[in-house]
Amino acid sequence: QVQLVESGGGLVQAGGSLRLSCAASGRTLSSYAMDWFRQAQGKEREFVAAISSNGVNTYYADSVKGRFTISRDNTKNTVYLEMNSLKPEDTAAYYCAAKFTYSLSAYYYDNMNYWGKGTLVTVSS
Repeated sequence: QVQLVESGGGLVQAGGSLRLSCAASGRTLSSYAMDWFRQAQGKEREFVAAISSNGVNTYYADSVKGRFTISRDNTKNTVYLEMNSLKPEDTAAYYCAAKFTYSLSAYYYDNMNYWGKGTLVTVSS
């Protein structure tokens, strides 16, 4: 079992920045590809960003490409999401998710094995 706990959410003005963290316990994250998803009120959950288990390969939703950066520190069992140039439409609960993989370089955007409980990001206009 992997337990994931997100932190770093909050209220920020449009154009501002936030850094989300996802701390894992129970297993080392080095065997897991990691993702961030988000869900706005009244909307379906959507994929935001993915990173391979070795941290080399990343993939982003078009809506955040160029503004968000996913990274990881396997020595700290933590994944990050750096969010810049935030827009009101980025307002959502943000969730990290883990998928077990034997691949060092693959990333995934569905069929995740474990989920955190989320952290709320609110961007005011």
